[in-house]
Amino acid sequence: MATQITIFFVVIIILIFNGDTNSLLLGLNEGQVTDTTMHRVDCKGDVEMEDDAWMMVQKSGNQFVVNNQPFYVNGFNTYWLMVFAVDNSTRGKVTQVFQQASDVGLTVCRTWAFNDGQWRALQKKPSVYDEDVFKALDFVVSEAKKFNIRLILSLTNNWDAYGGKPQYVKWGKEAGLNLTNDDDFFSHPTLKSYYKSHVKTVLNRVNTVTNMTYKDDPTIFAWELINEPRCESDPSGDKLQEWIEEMAVYVKTIDPKHLVEIGLEGFYGPSTPNKVQYNPNTYAQQVGTDFIRNHQVLGVDFASVHIYADSWISPSISYDHIAFTKSWMQSHIDDAENYLGMPVVFSEFGVSKKDPGYNESFLDNLISTVYNTLLDSAKKGGSGGGSLLWQVFPDGTEYMDDGYAIILSKSPSTSSIISRHSTRLTLFNSLCKWKCHWGCKKKHEFDGGFHFLDEL
Repeated sequence: MATQITIFFVVIIILIFNGDTNSLLLGLNEGQVTDTTMHRVDCKGDVEMEDDAWMMVQKSGNQFVVNNQPFYVNGFNTYWLMVFAVDNSTRGKVTQVFQQASDVGLTVCRTWAFNDGQWRALQKKPSVYDEDVFKALDFVVSEAKKFNIRLILSLTNNWDAYGGKPQYVKWGKEAGLNLTNDDDFFSHPTLKSYYKSHVKTVLNRVNTVTNMTYKDDPTIFAWELINEPRCESDPSGDKLQEWIEEMAVYVKTIDPKHLVEIGLEGFYGPSTPNKVQYNPNTYAQQVGTDFIRNHQVLGVDFASVHIYADSWISPSISYDHIAFTKSWMQSHIDDAENYLGMPVVFSEFGVSKKDPGYNESFLDNLISTVYNTLLDSAKKGGSGGGSLLWQVFPDGTEYMDDGYAIILSKSPSTSSIISRHSTRLTLFNSLCKWKCHWGCKKKHEFDGGFHFLDEL
């Protein structure tokens, strides 16, 4: 409460000094939009009351909106939520991570809506599901809503963790299909039918906790087709491109309400030879993905990019990682605005504690770099739609750490940076100049009035 009161007076003081009381918008808790009543003075001076209800996130041009008001993705990844929710002994960790993330202002979580043929599998074999695991996913969705956290649900994996593409191929071989490699997942009709069946089942699922169908639930921010797709058997990118074109439209035929993204890492490919210089290495342009071409597909609403300088450039910590992060982000923000006309979300970024030379100050520097780049884009009305930390874990889950986990209660400096970014985004939204409609996307309206955010 004290924090909200402080923000309230900061907003009032700034608006008074700017002489702009006619366009006062007080959205003091953008991170918890369901509890906020937005007050707007329109051009005629009539006060309108707008209940910013728990509505679907939509896309308007190169920005996200909720109820026609700007929305920035400020979030995190915790991929294992469904599996933990199966067992009563670990289910509490789902609530705990949502609580801790909410406490620092995070509002979006990306997690898996798949577990194919593995331990605690959701899909035990094609179109055969474990109802207890599905009920666990129901719990995750319902629990996220309690903390005003929206979910990006990924529908399968390029890698073998939690089954993914290799498991679909294994199922195909067990069914007698003549398959040569895992990339047949993208082209074989039977494997594509397996995937489509899973998509249809998840999207049409009726949540046993809320009694709401997934495809109608605003708690779900977006569907992700596949985590980090690669098709190295076809460096031209044609095979993966055709799969994306087919599956994006398929998802939209079942669920036209929700946003859809691919799940790409962001590598530039053959269609943009002038852009491959921004790739982290020469190998990146040989993995069958093509950032701009892949996102120019009907049914894809926003772009996704990952940032792993320590995996892609060198494991040893250096300033080169920060320089790459800035360049990588700016290139994709520019492309999303100039070529794609959509927001871009940096949906995974982090650094491993196992890297030579790692220290927490470097992690904080990396996070600050990502956040500052996104805020700079927001000030200009750019396509920087937000970011998702990889990854946030609650207390007592250290044994699951792949090196990238952030345990907020044990990382005070990192938690402070996240909280600060959440506050800056809240104030930024509050100070957008409303003249009958929100004008955040209009570059000429900013006139340098947001420098104070850098001081927060």
